[in-house]
Amino acid sequence: MTVIDEVELCFPQLLNASCRKPVQNRAAETVFLYVLLSCISVLTVILNLLVIISISHFKQLHTPTNLLLLSLAVSDFLVGLLLMPIRILHIGGCWFWGRLFCGLSGYVSFILTSTSVGNMVLISVDRYLAICDPFCYSSKVTVKRVQLCVGLCWACSVFYNGVILMDFLKQPDGYNSCHGECVVVISFITGAVDILLTFAGPITVIVVLYMRVFVVAVSQARAMRSHVTTVNQQRSVCVSKKSERKAARTLGFVVLVFLICFCPHYYPSFAGQDFSSGEEFSVFTLWLLYCNSSLNPIVYALFYPWFRRTMKLIVTLQILQPSSSDVSVL
Repeated sequence: MTVIDEVELCFPQLLNASCRKPVQNRAAETVFLYVLLSCISVLTVILNLLVIISISHFKQLHTPTNLLLLSLAVSDFLVGLLLMPIRILHIGGCWFWGRLFCGLSGYVSFILTSTSVGNMVLISVDRYLAICDPFCYSSKVTVKRVQLCVGLCWACSVFYNGVILMDFLKQPDGYNSCHGECVVVISFITGAVDILLTFAGPITVIVVLYMRVFVVAVSQARAMRSHVTTVNQQRSVCVSKKSERKAARTLGFVVLVFLICFCPHYYPSFAGQDFSSGEEFSVFTLWLLYCNSSLNPIVYALFYPWFRRTMKLIVTLQILQPSSSDVSVL
């Protein structure tokens, strides 16, 4: 009995049925972790909210491409608003919100992360068509078609994750070893299918399309250099080479960030292990995956000049003025 009294339990009234709280020997590190993750959550919400307001408010930004950015920003905004705070509160090691909320939070987590990946694939397809088939782009990519694709992306994510998490949703506490735990477990077979559909497939599409876009961009730059006049040739070459390097860095950064954030999360599937989000390694990789939602608005929006202009209008509250939606931001 003395041992039990000395051990801090998540639910003291349940005694041996309760999970034990992890020993917090380093309070300073714990506080730092809370502050750091809270800042990431706030940053994710603010950046994605700025993108959402910009594209929704200004009429000039109501284009097919920006609708894809809007869908991506919505999913990333919900990650920062809903999922990150839940994980921050769960740092203490105990789950106090019951089995129903455990199942719901796990389901929503899978939906939002997979929807974010789907949006990234749609954006890569959009950019591929815009660069490689510019003459037919306006006829192939319309607002209604993009809206349909975005709707299908969200609907498929909801249905797909409902299927792979069916057993977990039926019994959210089925894999918990004690009260105060919320563990999501996916079998090896399901994990193998999931890694093909939500990682290997999307990253292959993104890499192939972006490489094709880069090759076409380089070819166009070289063609432009070959047609410049002798007087401006040297200047054009320098500008073109600089554009090529910038394009290479941008596209490489997009793919690199995606790989860094997602590869560790799928490591257990690569290693042939069952995936459990209750393990420390999985918690770390899950947060790394969440951080991709913080980087997406930077990668996909901050590179656009219109975002800097709209951000200034939003922060200074100029969007509250009459007819502000008609302001030219391009």
